[in-house]
Amino acid sequence: MTDTRRRRVPRPVREQQIIDAAIGVFAKRGYHAASVEEIAELAGVSKPMVYLYLDSKEGLFLACLRRETERLVSALRAAAGPVHGPELRLRAGLLAFFTFVAGHRDSWVVLHRQAAELSPAIAAELTRTRRAVVTEVAGLVRAGDAADPGPACPDDEADFVTYALVGAADSLTDWMTLHPEEPPERITLRLMNMVWVGMRNVLDGEVWTTPGREP
Repeated sequence: MTDTRRRRVPRPVREQQIIDAAIGVFAKRGYHAASVEEIAELAGVSKPMVYLYLDSKEGLFLACLRRETERLVSALRAAAGPVHGPELRLRAGLLAFFTFVAGHRDSWVVLHRQAAELSPAIAAELTRTRRAVVTEVAGLVRAGDAADPGPACPDDEADFVTYALVGAADSLTDWMTLHPEEPPERITLRLMNMVWVGMRNVLDGEVWTTPGREP
C-alpha cells in the first residue's frame, strides 16, 4: 500500500519533499556526516529513489542550494519590486533578506555555513548564488527611472555599497543566531540607521575627510 502511494506522487512533488528533508539533515549534521539513508527515511522514500531523482549526495546538495537561492532572490524581488525610491527599496530588500533568514534557518546554514568547504562543483554553485544576491542588492541601491525618484548612485559607488551591504548582512546573520529574540524588522531598522544616513549624505555630495586635512 505504501509503495503504491509513493508511485502516485508526481516526480516534481517528490523531489521537493526529498530536498526539504535533505536541508534539515544537512543543517543538523553537516554535509559529510549526513547520510542519504536518513534523508530518504525522513522524506518517506527509498535510498535508491533519492539517487534516481538527484543522482548523488552532491547532486542533492546542489539541488538544495539552487532551490533556496531561487527562494531568496524571489523574496528580494517581490519585496522591492513595487517600491519606488532607493531608500524604501533598500529597506524592503533588507527586510526581505532578514525575514528569509529568520524563517529558513536551516536553509541559511546550508547556503552559507557549509557550502564553501565542499567540492569544487558546490563551491562554483555557491559563487553563482552569491553573484545572484549581489545583482539583486545592486538593483536596490541604484536609482531607477522617472517613476523611481531620488539621487542617482554612481556605478562605482553602487558597486562598493553593494558589496559592503552584502558583507554586513551576511555577518549579521551570525549575530541573529546569538540574538534570536531580535525580529527582522528591528534588525532592518538598525542596519538602515547605520548605512542609509551615510549613503544619503554621500548622494547629496557630502564626503568625509581626515580631520585637519583639506578635502
